[in-house]
Order: sequence, then structure tokens, then C-alpha cells
Amino acid sequence: MTVVAKTLGAVLFAAAGLAPSAVVGTAYAAPLPGATQVKYYENCDAVRADGADPLHKGQDGYAAHLDRDDDGIACE
Repeated sequence: MTVVAKTLGAVLFAAAGLAPSAVVGTAYAAPLPGATQVKYYENCDAVRADGADPLHKGQDGYAAHLDRDDDGIACE
């Protein structure tokens, strides 16, 4: 992926075979086309309700917004 321009907080990226897209200060990035995310949890209460806590980085359902101290373990 190559950074093409940076203007007012928007970063434009161009990837081989894909049209440029803008990322503008969103909290969570949209999934890439063709990517499949099996589990998504809005918050740690949802993780606990599913009996999935704690989640480790790389594990299905892990997301940075669930890992407050950025140690790779969410909802601990």
C-alpha cells in the first residue's frame, strides 16, 4: 500500500488493482473487500456474555477498541 497524499486528516491510499480510498478519522476501519470477520464484539460486556473473555491479539473477535491498555489482551 502506498500513501499518495495527506490532507486535513484524510489519507489517500492506492493499492494495486484498487481505486484510491480515503480514511477520515474513523474509530474503526471498514473490512477489506473479500475479508471475513467471524466474530465482532461492540464492547467487553458482549465478549463476557459470549463467554469469550479474555481475547488475545490474533484471536477471532479481538479488536483494538477492546484492549484498553494495548497489551494484546482484550477484556481482561
